[in-house]
Amino acid sequence: MTGSTKLILVKILHTVIWLFYNVVIFYLLYAVIADKIDRWVWICLGLIGLETLILIVFKKVCPVTLLAKKYSDSDRDNFDIYLPNWLAKYNKAIYTAIVCIALIILFYRLYT
Repeated sequence: MTGSTKLILVKILHTVIWLFYNVVIFYLLYAVIADKIDRWVWICLGLIGLETLILIVFKKVCPVTLLAKKYSDSDRDNFDIYLPNWLAKYNKAIYTAIVCIALIILFYRLYT
């Protein structure tokens, strides 16, 4: 298998993981807005916590990005994922803000 084929497979994997976490984050946001705090909310929080821990361990770099670097020397923000470059660049900031909003709403729901 060539390096470019391996990079394509890594990009597909990274995009699938990104899509999965979109479902997790937006379900969390929906659930807290709709005041439907159920076991899935806690599962979402656990998954987000796991992702946060992974990013802390890997110094704010996704391990899939590190894998992709083996097959590319690109300096573009989306070299490792099938996203527009602007979204890949601001991905962490955007989703951190969404999760923080969801957490604020969750705390409000739990304590009122």
